[in-house]
Amino acid sequence: MTASPLSVGTDYETLANRFRPLFRKIAAGTLEREQARELPHEPIRWLKQAGFGAVRVPIEYGGSGASIGQLFQLLIELAEADSNIPQALRGHFAFVEDRLNASPSPERGAWFARFVAGELVGNGWTEVGAVKLGEILTRITPHGDKYLLNGAKYYSTGSLFADWIDVYAQRSDNGADVIALVHAHHPGVTQSDDWDGFGQRTTGSGTSVYVDVPLSAEHVIPFETRFKYQTAFYQLVLLAVLAGIGRAVERDIAQEVRERKRVFSHGNAETASGDAQILQVVGQISAQVYAAEALTLRSAEPLQRAYVARLAEDIEAERLANIDAEIETSKAQVVVSELILRATSDLFNALGASGVSVSKALDRHWRNARTAASHNPWIYKARIVGDWAVNGTAPLYVWQIGNSLKAG
Repeated sequence: MTASPLSVGTDYETLANRFRPLFRKIAAGTLEREQARELPHEPIRWLKQAGFGAVRVPIEYGGSGASIGQLFQLLIELAEADSNIPQALRGHFAFVEDRLNASPSPERGAWFARFVAGELVGNGWTEVGAVKLGEILTRITPHGDKYLLNGAKYYSTGSLFADWIDVYAQRSDNGADVIALVHAHHPGVTQSDDWDGFGQRTTGSGTSVYVDVPLSAEHVIPFETRFKYQTAFYQLVLLAVLAGIGRAVERDIAQEVRERKRVFSHGNAETASGDAQILQVVGQISAQVYAAEALTLRSAEPLQRAYVARLAEDIEAERLANIDAEIETSKAQVVVSELILRATSDLFNALGASGVSVSKALDRHWRNARTAASHNPWIYKARIVGDWAVNGTAPLYVWQIGNSLKAG
């Protein structure tokens, strides 16, 4: 099959109902995994078996044909169950999106088949240590008719659950930036769960080391062909994580207030569930979560337009949609981060001291939200939005992090 069928959407309730029993099953074990720092290998295996990793693959190739907006609706529901899992799948869905934007070819069809079979792709992009801004120390070197990959990455989110790893590297022969597709279980790949953040602790992040890992030529992709709205897409996953955390806060505070037996003598009712001030706290949080979810899904719309324009080869429509994708996800990031961080703190205003019991682990919502919101600092996104509004300065589609060029 060489045509370019589009994934423009399906009936959302039918699609979501396929996975909601799994989401409930995942949610039932989230608190225990959080307290034990147990990686969600089994829940991710359930999702693989159910075809969750192929929801964006066109129906003609055996996927679900979901739109980008529908994918993120699902990720919000999944994040409500366990906010670590959508972030663990961030690299996978980004690579799926890249293949959806690729020109028709047998190799693209082979990737679609892998996704439908349940194979997942992890992430290997960020380098730490003595790496300067803009530098890539991970290299691929020609070796006969193949290549060898050597290097190390950090923040390798989701790679511990993956069959493949999407590695950002540089060719040693001509200096070209590339994407290397690596078999995650090759003996030359070593992965560690050494992410030391106080939140999102079971995302399978940490260090990945590559030593003489062989690559076939078709698994080396020029970076300049990467889909243009990738930064917006990565950010949108984090927004879905935040919106899902908000939904979990709303769920948990409602249950806590509903079941609370103790009241204060200077309260307003004989039960917590009848106290007007406590109900106001719950209602405020519910409104904040509603707004966060709406903003997240609204900001997914230009990404879908960019995808459709790309396959229609409408260059100007694609350019404008890519700008909108960056600007709208940046706007959403600024607001959603604040809304959810406030909700994860304000939930304790409706509870007594028992609300901070480690057995409830309600603090995980703030820790997880603070961690997700700390990726891609929103202060820069606010400036970029302002520069676009005032000066018409187009946003960057790709940016990097590293040591200052003036350091050391």
